[in-house]
Amino acid sequence: MAVRKKAKPAKGKAKTKAASKKVVALKSKKPAAKPAAKAKAGNGLPRPSSKPFGQAGKALEGVKILDFTHVQSGPTCTQLLAYMGADCIKVERPGVGDITRGQLRDVKGADSLYFTMLNANKRSITIDSKHPKGKDILNRLIKHCDVLVENFAPGALDRMGLTWEYIHKLNPRMIVASVKGFGPGPYEDCKVYENVAQCTGGAASTTGFREGPPVVTGAQIGDSGTGLHLAFGIVTALYQRNRTGRGQKVFAAMQDGVLNLARVKLRDQQRLAHGPLTEYSQYGEGVPFGSAVPRAGNDSGGGQPGWILKCKGWETDPDAYIYFITQAPVWEAICDLIGKPEWKTDPDYAKPPARLPRLKSIFATIEEWTMTKTKFEVMDLCNAVDIPVGPILSMKEIAEEKSLRDTGTVVEVDHPTRGKYLTVGNPVKMSDSVTEVKRSPLLGEHTDEILTKVLGYTAKEVEEIKGSGAITPPQKPEAAAA
Repeated sequence: MAVRKKAKPAKGKAKTKAASKKVVALKSKKPAAKPAAKAKAGNGLPRPSSKPFGQAGKALEGVKILDFTHVQSGPTCTQLLAYMGADCIKVERPGVGDITRGQLRDVKGADSLYFTMLNANKRSITIDSKHPKGKDILNRLIKHCDVLVENFAPGALDRMGLTWEYIHKLNPRMIVASVKGFGPGPYEDCKVYENVAQCTGGAASTTGFREGPPVVTGAQIGDSGTGLHLAFGIVTALYQRNRTGRGQKVFAAMQDGVLNLARVKLRDQQRLAHGPLTEYSQYGEGVPFGSAVPRAGNDSGGGQPGWILKCKGWETDPDAYIYFITQAPVWEAICDLIGKPEWKTDPDYAKPPARLPRLKSIFATIEEWTMTKTKFEVMDLCNAVDIPVGPILSMKEIAEEKSLRDTGTVVEVDHPTRGKYLTVGNPVKMSDSVTEVKRSPLLGEHTDEILTKVLGYTAKEVEEIKGSGAITPPQKPEAAAA
């Protein structure tokens, strides 16, 4: 059979056809998949890491914090973020630094515990924000960082020229987080400190004994409590930024933070409109309630009557006490333990409503039993039968408690100028983001490192900056010759 030859196309058409084939071939070639793409699961999220738990990096690794905070509320927030792996760059005034470096100083020439215990895991850079070169450094830091945190007096950041509009023009992804005393209202321009926040947030009016004045608590619920709230807000804003691509303002008022922690008292204020608060000891004593939630001494706030009772050694040990709750489900166990089995069937004691008018004498009877044992013996005996109690632990006992050292709640840190000291570690424990507590930075310790390795200044530029006075303390005038 004869083979029919195909006619050759014209030269112009041949070239065109060949070129089109070449284009199609080029288009069909897809670039090789990036390694990262292989790590994605079907739902678009990363596949579970194959690294052992605790070795897959920190939770906030890669997040960069510009820390303009000082004293306690702001540093509490940024230290928590640093514990979680954020790179926290603390900006301080040359030659001065955070005012707490020198407050309540116990070791001459060394940073105070007030400072060291609130600024672990951070880097320090000194900058004169009013100097032109200092302003340039700040601008670079704003462009570099993810979050700016500040707790200056109201309006201070704006007076520095760092308004929300200015910051967001430089870095639209920047989250600006602030702690202030009050939110918008008649007091928003007022400065606030710890005890002021406790008083204005409702905590002090409900703390103390009925016959005495309002009392503030030793827990720093105003400063550190608000810092905790702000840290939560920042992490939430970072999560939202993954979706929106833009930063936002995060604001935490100390009055609001204290009120949030005292919310059960706001609950009781509303209940009071419908009758007396029966779990308060004054109800059982026949003392009428006023128009506001009263101070209730050591009454439990959870609806179960509780009180602080003396234990063995109370005469010489101011902390030989235990908090004892007469929880209804374990009432029979309480009766057996304290040697009052007849109370289990006595109509004056068997049911909670019958016990309310007798709480004072009931706790007095229980105290007769607790005074025969140490607070730890009481705790062991009660916990064996599920009676909720809590020994009053002194700060000395907490500092020496082995279990708190083992969990990293209390940490010993070595410091180059003050030696070893104790600090509170990360209160939040995560199985895949293990916290390593590092000492607080010396004033300006990381200035050169941040300028060169973070912001990209050359060695020559750094020397020029140093010579300009933008990162160094002002020279003191020499004394006139005699």
